[in-house]
Amino acid sequence: MRRILLIPALLVAASLLYAARPLQIYFIDVEGGQATLIVAPSGESMLVDAGWPGRSGRDADRIVAAAKKAGVKRIDYMVVTHYHTDHVGGVPQLAEKIPIRTYVDHGPSVESGKQADELMRAYLAYRAKGQHLQVKPGDTIPIKGLQVDIVCSANELIDQPLPGAGAPNPACGTEPRKKDDPTENARSIGMLVAYGKFRFADLGDITWNREIDLMCPRTRIPPVDVYLTTHHGLDQSGPAAMVHALRPRVAVMNNGARKGGSAEAIKIIRSSPGFQDLWQLHYAIAAGRDLNSPDTFIANVDEQCEGRWILLTATPDGAFTVTNARNRYSRNYPPAE
Repeated sequence: MRRILLIPALLVAASLLYAARPLQIYFIDVEGGQATLIVAPSGESMLVDAGWPGRSGRDADRIVAAAKKAGVKRIDYMVVTHYHTDHVGGVPQLAEKIPIRTYVDHGPSVESGKQADELMRAYLAYRAKGQHLQVKPGDTIPIKGLQVDIVCSANELIDQPLPGAGAPNPACGTEPRKKDDPTENARSIGMLVAYGKFRFADLGDITWNREIDLMCPRTRIPPVDVYLTTHHGLDQSGPAAMVHALRPRVAVMNNGARKGGSAEAIKIIRSSPGFQDLWQLHYAIAAGRDLNSPDTFIANVDEQCEGRWILLTATPDGAFTVTNARNRYSRNYPPAE
């Protein structure tokens, strides 16, 4: 009888232990690409993109260092948002340094040519060694303890609003559309990650017109606490019709010193209703001192840097903390009202 009673007690204890752990998100500096490590309270991990190839394994080393800090010994889900060098190029080097269980992507690439073909061959060779999950809008990635909804993939968008969305968007029609983007950028996987009341949006490099389509005439993604700036903060993405409808309290910009961080994109982010802080992986040279955040909020202030990351931890009540690894400065954000 004692053994029978002991098993439920252990399960309850494990459940409480998971609930006590925060969600962790490491925004890893890969010099203007993306590598976002998400670690669920259950311990399962999801890496969104793997940075650049080459550079003596620089980006793979930075990802592995963050994984080690988080206590992660394997990548459970390697999400490739799209097939550009600064997102998928680092996968082969990373796979040589840490096990990857499941590769997640949007299916075939629309780009061809020598560089694109070589990039895909290198990725597919490693994808073949693990499991593969091709996702479409409306799918979820099954990470224990998190709700991960795919909102866009392969140039398609979710049909129905997610819970908490669906309101008319007053910003629709206030901005001109741009030339349609035929590249892999527009085909990016985008996702909403929820942990209890906390919400985080990562839309890869999806571009301007598809972002408007996603949030107009009614929103399909609910307001979020944290928004990873689309396309590294380039003005090819991030219209007010999308950013202002998301109403992020905090944005994190995965820019490089000379890539991303455009003045127009930063202005749109800062003018979003209820916006509080912009955290940057790099000082954006093109934006100038007036538009960059104070150095306190920038992980790498020098162009030649040590690759410091930004760490976000969140609890299911919606509270979260952002920490700059360079100076150990942290700011706490209470649950949204």
